[in-house]
Amino acid sequence: MGVKKWLTLSLTSLLILTAAGCGGNNSGGNAGGSQGSPASASPEAAASAESSPKAATPVKVALDWTPNTNHTGLYVAKELGYYAEEGLDVDIVQPGAAGADTMVTSGEAAFGVGAQDSLTLARIQGVPLVSIAAIIQHNTSGFAAPVDRGIKSPKDFEGKTYGGWGSPVEEASMKAIMDPVGGDVKKVKQVTIGEADYFTAVKRDIDFAWIFYAWTGIEAKLRGEPLDMLYLKDYAPQLDYYTPVLTTSEKEIAENPEVVKAFLKATSKGYQYAIDHPKEAADILIKAVPDLDAKLVQASQEWLSPKYKDDAARWGEQKTEVWKNYADWMYGLKLLDKPLEADKAFTNEFLPDGK
Repeated sequence: MGVKKWLTLSLTSLLILTAAGCGGNNSGGNAGGSQGSPASASPEAAASAESSPKAATPVKVALDWTPNTNHTGLYVAKELGYYAEEGLDVDIVQPGAAGADTMVTSGEAAFGVGAQDSLTLARIQGVPLVSIAAIIQHNTSGFAAPVDRGIKSPKDFEGKTYGGWGSPVEEASMKAIMDPVGGDVKKVKQVTIGEADYFTAVKRDIDFAWIFYAWTGIEAKLRGEPLDMLYLKDYAPQLDYYTPVLTTSEKEIAENPEVVKAFLKATSKGYQYAIDHPKEAADILIKAVPDLDAKLVQASQEWLSPKYKDDAARWGEQKTEVWKNYADWMYGLKLLDKPLEADKAFTNEFLPDGK
């Protein structure tokens, strides 16, 4: 899994959907209209209704990509009944062409998997997305190259060919980690490879690319193709942003706060299980998505499980300075039209024991 395109969402469609106020209610409520009330029912019917189990609230969660170990906690929470315990009937779906952010904003999905970088841009454009939990506490992405390219430092990017998707944030990120070590980003040849397979591209067209180590890096190790991995966070603190995150809409928070709280309570248990039991958690993901490479899932889960929570007080915790530092960096480079109101872009309120 390489790093996705910086703009995986269509801002135009998001803004249209937001302005139109369209979208279904994917977390129950009264969207479907009343089917009668206890006051109008007979005493016998009312007593029967009270003794019947309450129907679970349907909730749709849109992934950002095909299922992988970033998503394990969601599948664990579903398989082990954590969502059911909270009265939720959760459907985990892939995003399709629209993308998870669009699905959440339109109301097609109550929750989604996103990233701080794309959500920051969306907020600047007036899209009412909110991050409600950091799935991974620190940025596990970076620039990776086969060891035979000799890229041991960001300065070694000079004279090499980078394969990306043509976003200005790529060069800006390279510059951010090259400048401290005396590198010149203008000496890097950049080509667009889009969604081309990393392993094919480095054999044919490029020297390095931007990847998430937990998937592509682990796959390289299993294939016997070792990498030199330069993590963004190790060279530029402002690039230690949250990716991925769980998102919802301002509308969902306003209308169904109890559903948001219940969803995060169960999801937190799912990720904590994956932290404590990586092998068993990986088995659950493999069972749910049998087309995945089982060896890759097991190895990736073992590497990633300690990084979900890392040094945070609890899984999912987000900090204002992380949101502000990244947005201020983008704004300083004129990649944003205005500063981000960081405190409105995320909330810890719905995490278990939230403050």
